[in-house]
Amino acid sequence: MTLQPPHLVLRTEVGDRYLPLVGNNCWTIGRGKDNTFVLTDKWISRHHAMIQQMETGNFYLIDLGSRNGSFINGRRVSIPVILKDADYLLFGQTELKFCCPNLKIDIESGVDIDTQDFTATLHVRRLISVMVMDIRDFTALTRKLDEKLLSEVIGSWFRRAGDIIRRNGSWVDKYIGDAIMAVWFHGAEEVKSTEMIPIFQTLKDLHEVTRELSKAYPLPFPLRVGVGVNTGYAMVGNSGSSERSDYTALGDTVNAAFRLESSTKEISMDIALGEETYNHISELKNVHETFRQYKVHLKGYDSPTITYAGTFDHLKNFLGKKLLSQEN
Repeated sequence: MTLQPPHLVLRTEVGDRYLPLVGNNCWTIGRGKDNTFVLTDKWISRHHAMIQQMETGNFYLIDLGSRNGSFINGRRVSIPVILKDADYLLFGQTELKFCCPNLKIDIESGVDIDTQDFTATLHVRRLISVMVMDIRDFTALTRKLDEKLLSEVIGSWFRRAGDIIRRNGSWVDKYIGDAIMAVWFHGAEEVKSTEMIPIFQTLKDLHEVTRELSKAYPLPFPLRVGVGVNTGYAMVGNSGSSERSDYTALGDTVNAAFRLESSTKEISMDIALGEETYNHISELKNVHETFRQYKVHLKGYDSPTITYAGTFDHLKNFLGKKLLSQEN
């Protein structure tokens, strides 16, 4: 018996409508005609939600800051949530069923334990830069905001973050609770300093969006983010697609980016760079004024790690001066 590909089932007056989740790794849902799946429900936002398949095979539901929310089995979604076979999704007054019977998920690790392709495809060693950004004090925010407002704020943040990252040459590689990870590929053996500018432009734009959302909603305290950026070699691979967004990266370079983000709290900074990342931008004007050297203790590492850290205000000043010097 041949299993059906992953799909959504929409029940209508004339029978079930099947919405296949194939041919891509990202499907949008909303009233707007530019969505993958257009639902004519007045309670659904123009851009309501997104389903994204990650490299592990898992499917995530991501609310895009919709006014009336997205629900899985009756529970409102505020951060990206892994879908399971036979989950019921509710958008406005429209219910759909997620069907993927051959997907068995290890909830602890988020890895599809049935597929052997995942480990088999991680076969190319590439030089990359990894960015990890995390929303600060998210747990405290969940305790102080009602569920509807929390979902709208965080959903808007994820949607706009994805747009910014794509605009600057990358994609969201992973969702980890209230954090996102993005990857930039470099050449075989070297990284030009100009290649790093889009990464730092991404940080600046993400910070500005975070501030905008803080002002747009009645929050108990301003939204803040912390970020770690690390450069090095990692094993990368894909699921056989030619799309860059199907690639993923694993290894110490990635792990260290997460640890660097956590270290920003230890040193009371916004941005922490790995030593290799800093070396690749060290020739740029004003970089030494922007990022200062610190020694931090990263979880899982025996000895202290050197990082170069700064604030978003420092970054804004750095990018402004750098772009001005390029024009002149």
